[in-house]
Amino acid sequence: MASKPVPVASIEMDTVDRDAIEAVTQEDAAMDEAKATHAMIGFAKAATEKEHKMTLAEGVRLYPKAIAWSLIISTCIVMEGYDLTLINNFYGFAPFNRKFGDLVASSTSSDPVYQVPARWQTGLSNGANCGELIGLLINGIVSERFGYRYTVMGCLLAITGFIAIFFTAQSRGALLAAEILCGIPWGVFQTLTITYASEVCPVALRGHLTTYVNACWGIGHVVGIGAILGVLNRTDEWAYRIPYALQWIWPLPLIVGVAFAPESPWWLVRKNRLADAKKSLLRLTSAKQGDGSGFDPDETIAMMVHTTAIEENTTRGASYLDCFRGSNRRRTEIVCMVWAMQNLSGDSFSNYSTYFLEQAGLSSHKAYAFAMGQYCFNIVGVLGAWLLMSLGIGRRSLYLYGLCGLCTMLIIMGFLGLVPEVHRNAGSIATGSMMLGWALCYQLTVGTVCYSLVAEISTRRLQIKTVVIGRVLYIIVGIICSVLTPYMLNPTAWNWRNYAGFFWGGMCFLCVIYTYFRVPEPTGRTFAELDVLFEQGTSARKFKTTKVDVFAHSVSSDAFRQYKHDVDIAHIE
Repeated sequence: MASKPVPVASIEMDTVDRDAIEAVTQEDAAMDEAKATHAMIGFAKAATEKEHKMTLAEGVRLYPKAIAWSLIISTCIVMEGYDLTLINNFYGFAPFNRKFGDLVASSTSSDPVYQVPARWQTGLSNGANCGELIGLLINGIVSERFGYRYTVMGCLLAITGFIAIFFTAQSRGALLAAEILCGIPWGVFQTLTITYASEVCPVALRGHLTTYVNACWGIGHVVGIGAILGVLNRTDEWAYRIPYALQWIWPLPLIVGVAFAPESPWWLVRKNRLADAKKSLLRLTSAKQGDGSGFDPDETIAMMVHTTAIEENTTRGASYLDCFRGSNRRRTEIVCMVWAMQNLSGDSFSNYSTYFLEQAGLSSHKAYAFAMGQYCFNIVGVLGAWLLMSLGIGRRSLYLYGLCGLCTMLIIMGFLGLVPEVHRNAGSIATGSMMLGWALCYQLTVGTVCYSLVAEISTRRLQIKTVVIGRVLYIIVGIICSVLTPYMLNPTAWNWRNYAGFFWGGMCFLCVIYTYFRVPEPTGRTFAELDVLFEQGTSARKFKTTKVDVFAHSVSSDAFRQYKHDVDIAHIE
């Protein structure tokens, strides 16, 4: 039986109904998106205001878990400071030289004297730098893809195996391989620890946790010197094998700690995993409902989403090349120079304090004691910098005034070269003592504050890659300075002695000029505010006083679109 034809009028009516339903659906969707936008902006504003008003004490009470996790991950840096102390001091160890050195034919001693050739000393000392360059570049890709926790744990597992090469090495080539291989995870730790610290804490704690990394360097150096002093009287191969074996103390407990650590909520937001970001944030805080802290995780997540959306609108890509596009070019330049100025301000020259003290007649044991004191300045300097920051002194101010002090002391050290030869011992003691004072000033300001500046000036979206590029330049400049300084001081080369202070003082003065005109003040600013200030091209000298409304900018991003699905906004009617 033939089907009954449908009237044309009914077909037209059905079409009209469907169009009306689609129009209503689109209108509801637009209303939902507007409601989501309203909710996000409101929450983000509330979180921003709370961060601005949060004091250091309030931050410590609210984020004690974030502090603990950040300290654990930053402790990875201790391993690098420890090993670099070992290799540079083993060149004076008779057992080490007998195993890895060559017989010195010109020796007049009754006992044969062995010495590691200069070319191998240079290779071993710079082997870790080569590995770090590889690790830095790898970190910029791997950590952003797999997350901070898995990257750190993978590196800790790798370094556990690489330490075995140190412990069992029978040739200089094996030692070099160990330095290069261990340098790869060390390069990852150098930047990832700073990034994690900056992303798990509020503005009030950001400067303190990022600068703790510098204290870890000091801890590594001090422990390394302690290990060396502990085996100083041994004459067998265990004089160097025991210190190498002690490196196994660190990886296992750190792996356990990192395994339980929460992932960075900022990284999770960038991956549109907002529900996971909220869980991570709750694990970083001690806030409980009704405790009076006023903390709302939805507000903080909204602030992260809003900041991520701003950065996505200004930075389309997330590659190394994008670090040199638009406003990110300026940010990358500043990060690179802040890193490089650590070396350009005379750091390599100050490391020769023991050289001048030995010239004045101090014994090797006393010179080592001075070296340990200088390494302790890393720790004391960080504590002092925390105090200065707590008193309201900004990061730019500390960096700038610190460079001025360093420049002045370097010039004074240069003038000490005018001391007559008959008073050479007194001049050497004065120079060595001035270098120790320089080291303390350096650790109070430039050496410590640098870690906070590089973490804050770079954008969240490109932070890892920007910091990596800056650290690469730091290593390159450091290698150049470490080659030039011995020539300046060596009596058989340029023999500048104290006059090298004039050279480094001049370099430091150029750093003062650059800092005054180019390095901005990030203290007290949220990441979103820094993004807008850089996008507007605000002068570095006006960063502190310029008023900025980050919520006056329209935003749209994948994180924002995910936000309306993951956050309950029914109560924002």
